[in-house]
Amino acid sequence: MEGKEVRFGIFNSALFATVTTDASCGAVNCMHDSFTPLGGLVTLLNMQLGEVVFGGVGAGLYGMLLFVVVAIFIAGLMVGRTPEYLGKKIEAYDVKVSMLAILVTAFVVLGFTAWAAVSRWGTSSLNNGGPRGFSEILYAFSSGNGNNGSAFAGLNANTPWYNTTLGLAMLLGRFFVIVPVLALAGSLGRKKLIPPSAGSFPVAGPTFAVLLVGTVLIVGALTFFPGLALGPIVEHFLMTSSGATF
Repeated sequence: MEGKEVRFGIFNSALFATVTTDASCGAVNCMHDSFTPLGGLVTLLNMQLGEVVFGGVGAGLYGMLLFVVVAIFIAGLMVGRTPEYLGKKIEAYDVKVSMLAILVTAFVVLGFTAWAAVSRWGTSSLNNGGPRGFSEILYAFSSGNGNNGSAFAGLNANTPWYNTTLGLAMLLGRFFVIVPVLALAGSLGRKKLIPPSAGSFPVAGPTFAVLLVGTVLIVGALTFFPGLALGPIVEHFLMTSSGATF
């Protein structure tokens, strides 16, 4: 119960933390830094996936549409035809700008986290060392980039260096995603509708839903797994091997 309120309890604290990081909310009813390592991993991954779980909260709608374009592209490779979505052909330009927007998150979060982890400006603000300290840095830039606003605690972010880098992470995480999305919207808006054919991949049904979820998870896993492995995952094994309890 450390870091949690008795009136909410452990279950409602974990549920609230999951929901607030699934969306661009930022409100908390407990200290996320008090979670177990794998509990903290869930909150990190929710933000790193672009907060697309609810698809429509904040920037979640166009974030999910970016993954839709990538999933349609993968489906087109399997079918062997030019992929289509809602009667519009998805071409190379559309896939490129979609991937550019998705990769911005990886560049901002991992880039600034790596800089903070190896610089005196970044490590001097830590109250915890080792993988927990790394998780705190990773959470700070994941939250800033994702317009979430929650914090992992244990990190003094009110310093000139963190104020500057977190501010840059916020700017890049918004405008460098919005611009490719606008480019994608303009490209699709100029295209004419084409009737579905026998080679069209249906985008309404469980098959596409599974493909879309798989795309989101695979992109997130391949992008952020190394960072998560250095933070909450290695901390989990250190905790269990030492017999420590939370």
